Amino acid sequence: MLLTNLPHVDSDSALDDVLTNNENVMLCCGRMGPMCLPVYDLMEQCKDDYPNVAFVDMDFDGPAASAIRRLPAVRSFTSLPFTLYFHKGQLVEATSSIQTKDQVTDILDRVFGAES
Repeated sequence: MLLTNLPHVDSDSALDDVLTNNENVMLCCGRMGPMCLPVYDLMEQCKDDYPNVAFVDMDFDGPAASAIRRLPAVRSFTSLPFTLYFHKGQLVEATSSIQTKDQVTDILDRVFGAES
């Protein structure tokens, strides 16, 4: 279980629900480890600046994560977390490993549009 202040996606139906009910989704699939914690923190920092994005997490070792691990875009990833960006239910960007705030906001601005 992830101990973050983000909404958790813990089942296939929860993932479907998040992707269906939100136009823009940033999903971080990871563990409570040193490479993942900074990304969860960045997501929490960004949520007020990007009200058009649903920021959610998923336990890499949970059963729902198998849907993420099967995606062709992440097959070559070798480090956690897997951070995925969905627009209208479609994967539009995927990264792995620790990210800086500039890297995350650059992706958010590019794939979801900069917030004014």
